[in-house]
Amino acid sequence: MNEVDIRPLAERSEAALREPSGLSAAQNVYEALRRRIINLDLEPDRVLNRRELAAEYGVSLMPIREALQLLEQDGLVRIRPQSGTVVTRIDLAQLRENQFLRIAVESEVVRQLAATRPEATLARARAIIDMQSVLAGDLAQMDLFTELDRNFHRTLFEGVGMERLHAMLARRLGHLTRCQRLELPRAGKMHEIIAAHSAILEGIEAGQAEAAAEAMRRHLTGTIQRLDLLCREHPDFFTPASV
Repeated sequence: MNEVDIRPLAERSEAALREPSGLSAAQNVYEALRRRIINLDLEPDRVLNRRELAAEYGVSLMPIREALQLLEQDGLVRIRPQSGTVVTRIDLAQLRENQFLRIAVESEVVRQLAATRPEATLARARAIIDMQSVLAGDLAQMDLFTELDRNFHRTLFEGVGMERLHAMLARRLGHLTRCQRLELPRAGKMHEIIAAHSAILEGIEAGQAEAAAEAMRRHLTGTIQRLDLLCREHPDFFTPASV
């Protein structure tokens, strides 16, 4: 295997975990809070105090209000005028619907990549896998591992010129992303993800569109197949109707 310098990639991924720049105050707060919610730093049923958030992020109440409204559109918080804003539980009905959409879209993405095999995209995807391999099994690095996972899928979309579609899809996947993060500490899970990413990339590199699509489908159905167990293990994370 050719050696790839993954330090710049690691730096970009770590930067993504910090405050975004070049955005409005409301967008900065939205991105930061969204990341904390989907990484489960802010767990379901957590009450969010607007004044405390304003002090934490050094902004006025207006950007906080706008950020929370965006998060509500994503289904990640519920704004209650009288009792405050609460982080929602994982809604399995929405999760399954969005997962169905994701499988259809990302399978087609890798089919197109297998037909074109853009070198820069494949090199970047391989570098991400290499970085994930360095982090695998280290639970202290779950945030960075998760960000690299998102970067892998984003890179595939970029390879077919569909960055905006990726952004649209990502906003719909908050419930799924939280569920995946809930499973990430399971023994062997990080290595399973790396193996899945490698299989997807190998199919693309070989120009085998259907093999790449099938590898993607298997990858994206892994967590779904364990939903019943996750609900039993973490009942407080899911909506009552889902458990």
